[in-house]
Amino acid sequence: MARILITGATGSLGRRVATLAVAAGHTVLGTHVRPWIEAVDRGRGVTEGKADAVISPVRVDIRDRDAVRDVVDAVRPDLVIHTAAGRDRNDWAANADGAANVALACGERVRLVHVSSDAIFSGRAGREYTEDDRPDPIYPYGAAKAAAETAVRAIAPGAVVVRTSLIIADGGGGHEQLTYDLLAGRVDGALFTDEIRKPIHVDDLADALLELGGGDVSGVVHVAGPDAVSRYDLGVLVARRDGLDPGPLRAATGSGRPGDVRLGIGPATGLLRTRLRGAYEFMRAR
Repeated sequence: MARILITGATGSLGRRVATLAVAAGHTVLGTHVRPWIEAVDRGRGVTEGKADAVISPVRVDIRDRDAVRDVVDAVRPDLVIHTAAGRDRNDWAANADGAANVALACGERVRLVHVSSDAIFSGRAGREYTEDDRPDPIYPYGAAKAAAETAVRAIAPGAVVVRTSLIIADGGGGHEQLTYDLLAGRVDGALFTDEIRKPIHVDDLADALLELGGGDVSGVVHVAGPDAVSRYDLGVLVARRDGLDPGPLRAATGSGRPGDVRLGIGPATGLLRTRLRGAYEFMRAR
């Protein structure tokens, strides 16, 4: 069994990775910034059983290079899975510098799995993106994630850089919460029909991260679902899954964010035992 350090273990993805790692018998340490008990209470929807009781919390700000190095030196993990991100998507210090800090702490002595995003692409290719396509971000979050990839691959060449898409978590995920807020009238806005993504279920992504962490693959791997879905259509799927009327959802175009950023997942499906389900499947499986 491995000793695993998970950054951002109070986030939806980090908590799920930690839960699965504990269930598999690994020793799990999770980093956090806000108080652990508060974060655990807020995230109950993505936890099973009493896994939090056996996840050792480690408070560290990934923007602090020395603090990150000290934690990795003290913990001496076999594997680091970097899921942490800034609470503000425009937080360059967390999203770009933080990833570099984690890579510096790991170097070539600790295996690193770094979570990246389809946001590094403009969506102008008119086809699925491959692992060899160069980033061409068009907004700050994508630029930060592209910079993070460059830093990680330069500093820790043995790392796995996992590019993924919209993460769905059976209620409470980012796109799900936005859908609920729009339906309830808590926010004013629309979902875009020209933003095409390949959503992935949080369980599938978490399983894939642990599987890749336990192997010897390095470089970029796309891990997303097989179904290409617009943000608007995904909102309709969320509403129908949860027994809500999708009628009040408004459709729009021209968000200014990347358009069609479908990630090709052929290499991942050949590498992984984990089956990557599509949105039309996992939205019915709840």
